[in-house]
Amino acid sequence: MDLLMKHIHMCRQTKHGETQITLDEDLNVPDIRPDVERIIQSRGRIVIEHTRAETQKLYADGFMEVDILYMDNTKERQLHRLNTKLPFDEAFSMDELEPGQEGIRLRHEIEDLSISLINSRKLAIRALVSLDASVDEIQDLSAAVQAPVSIHSDASESSAFDSSSHESSGSIPSLCEKTQKLEFLQLEVRNKDILRLKEDVQLPSNKPDIREILWEDVELRGCRTHLADGKITVQGSLFLFVLYLADAESESLQWLEQSIPVEGELACSGCTAELIPDIEVTLAESSITAKEDSDGEMRTFHLEGTLELTIRLYGTGQAEILTDVYSPEKDLELVTSDETYETLIVRNESKCKAQGKLRIQSAKPRILQLMHSSGSVRIDKTEIVPDGIKIQGALPVSILYISPDDTQPIAVLEGSIPFSHVAEAQGITGSTSDDAENPDVSALEQTNTPCRYSLTTSLDQLSATMSDSEEIEVRASIGLNLFAVRTEKQRCIHEIHESDYAPERLEAVPGITGYIVQKGDTLWDIAKEYFSTPAQIMEMNGLTSDQIKKGDCLILMKNVRLLKNAV
Repeated sequence: MDLLMKHIHMCRQTKHGETQITLDEDLNVPDIRPDVERIIQSRGRIVIEHTRAETQKLYADGFMEVDILYMDNTKERQLHRLNTKLPFDEAFSMDELEPGQEGIRLRHEIEDLSISLINSRKLAIRALVSLDASVDEIQDLSAAVQAPVSIHSDASESSAFDSSSHESSGSIPSLCEKTQKLEFLQLEVRNKDILRLKEDVQLPSNKPDIREILWEDVELRGCRTHLADGKITVQGSLFLFVLYLADAESESLQWLEQSIPVEGELACSGCTAELIPDIEVTLAESSITAKEDSDGEMRTFHLEGTLELTIRLYGTGQAEILTDVYSPEKDLELVTSDETYETLIVRNESKCKAQGKLRIQSAKPRILQLMHSSGSVRIDKTEIVPDGIKIQGALPVSILYISPDDTQPIAVLEGSIPFSHVAEAQGITGSTSDDAENPDVSALEQTNTPCRYSLTTSLDQLSATMSDSEEIEVRASIGLNLFAVRTEKQRCIHEIHESDYAPERLEAVPGITGYIVQKGDTLWDIAKEYFSTPAQIMEMNGLTSDQIKKGDCLILMKNVRLLKNAV
């Protein structure tokens, strides 16, 4: 028996694996650089070059790029920069992973980076890196939405029970069907893309020319995406800080802070404004170089960067699917399976304020002037609470400042500002997640039953002000984008095979019966049990509605044609 089928296109996380690797290396200071007196600031960046899927194992190789800003031991206490790369090649287990598996998403996070002095010509670099891999696969839910012929409770009895309609070979038996309306989330677009950025930043007239760039920091802040027909618009800003050595005439230490608006468009086939976005945007790489302006002077910083977008766009749909079918004339064997589908709980954007004070320790010099503050968002724990998700995390902050101490003219104050926030999600249910750490600081994704949710974070604003010469007050605004869906299971019909009823089964049911309605009974279930239809029972008992209650007395009659066959 042919059925009209409905196919729902979904993307599900099917495999997961994680590991931690330790990187340990000693770095010798190049001969052209002076001795190290003190490490001012350091940072690391993970670059994944290749991934390879084998049987139950994922191989990943790449490197961690480390930048170090240090002060020399000369009388001038000048700043210098070191750069090195620590390679790694790691294999870790992933259950059910197959060779050549596609759709692998590998996230990474530097959980700890420690750089210490062995002596003035050698540094010890230690890092703990976590890798988190998941496989997203496209899955289709297939369910019957209509049989060839259907009889509903208001159908005429002549069309339902006219035995002459089944005399010809290959005729279709009359059917009674039970349906259920599903509201589902369907994946419409899954893609990855990049947006390349190029900007020139001119020095203000009161700043001297550029001799050498000593340190730079570029942060993506307040990034938002908007959908339109055939395209995605990205808006935000790049917060730029450059510490540089001025030209030979002044040889002074200078810096520049500037916010650069970012706006770009990406072509996206299948994108429409009505779709529901789940998009993750990260600043994958950035570089700053000095170049000449139109007058031939070194007064321009050239910025190049790359934004990586992981794109999932969903549409919502409805379908009334068959959950049960029977015929009062034929024995029907249903081929069914329990299918999983998803419905949207919420997609919202919220903001969280983080505020705190950092105080210098006894070993640090006092504060004369603030130069630059940078930070990142770290999610430590998420927990599903009534009507929302409770998010707990911290904002690691690094503040570069000038001190009045001639032996330490430049210093860094580092600390962490905790925050807690409840993202609204009406109707969400599930279990507590105690280990939902963000693998790349920009997003976390956690799968629970019966909910799946992803949380994308962004640092929208960050400011640092001096309370006094020993304390700094930090204020920040954090953007939290929540995308939550509920995972549902539904019995779906795929095939129907028909045959004649067994005579002993027909004989077991009397031709006419008096029935007292029990708690939980429905007219449809009673009709199926007694080889009748809801419409026939309603007509025989003078009912105007298919609603029945406990204690009602019904007269039931078996299909006349089946009754003759049973004799």
